[in-house]
Amino acid sequence: MLKVSNLNVSYGGPLVLKDVSIEVDKGEIVTIIGPNGAGKTTLFRTISGLLKPISGSITFEGIELTKLKPYEIARLKIAHVPEGRKLFTSMTVLENLQMGAYDADARKEIEESLKIVFSIFPRLKERIKQKAGTLSGGERQMLAIARGLMSKPKLLMLDEPSLGLAPRLVEDVFQKVVEIHNSYGISILFVEQRVIESLQIADRGYVIEEGKVILNGNANNLLGNQYVKQAYLGL
Repeated sequence: MLKVSNLNVSYGGPLVLKDVSIEVDKGEIVTIIGPNGAGKTTLFRTISGLLKPISGSITFEGIELTKLKPYEIARLKIAHVPEGRKLFTSMTVLENLQMGAYDADARKEIEESLKIVFSIFPRLKERIKQKAGTLSGGERQMLAIARGLMSKPKLLMLDEPSLGLAPRLVEDVFQKVVEIHNSYGISILFVEQRVIESLQIADRGYVIEEGKVILNGNANNLLGNQYVKQAYLGL
């Protein structure tokens, strides 16, 4: 479905991503783990077209993305939920969700999409007229993910979905990610620093450090990998 091959990206200085290659197959949950500054968010921004690579290829269902504009990539049914949520805080929950259904196909199915997101996130239905800026941190993250779902994506990309959440809310977010995948068959690619939780729900994983993929494979195998245990789990 998604194939990133030999990607090199820079912000005008040294390379931030160095010969990065990853894949997401249809129906998979794939996680990318690594420390702050490893290049994880840069990878997502490049897939979404917000950054242009120096070299390399990104294809989605056989279509090359590197020459497309961000809105053209979004129309291919790739939804990017950015780090920090980026909600329209002065708008209501409903208005934020409606903004997610931005293309013509999604607008046609907006009522059905609202039913789906409210079935996954019933708390948002209770807050439907509330301004996004007044929501709790957990509710804001739910809204950000729900807004991504409103575009009817084939691939949902989540950048640090647990960032800034209280520990008791982190489990809820991961459970919702699994529910979205299991109930609607959406492929999911997500970045996380919570290594155990992310690998427990993923099919496969990649470890990125200093802009390079240093490990990849089955999620269970990565959980048992000695380097991962020492570097990320303190074991």
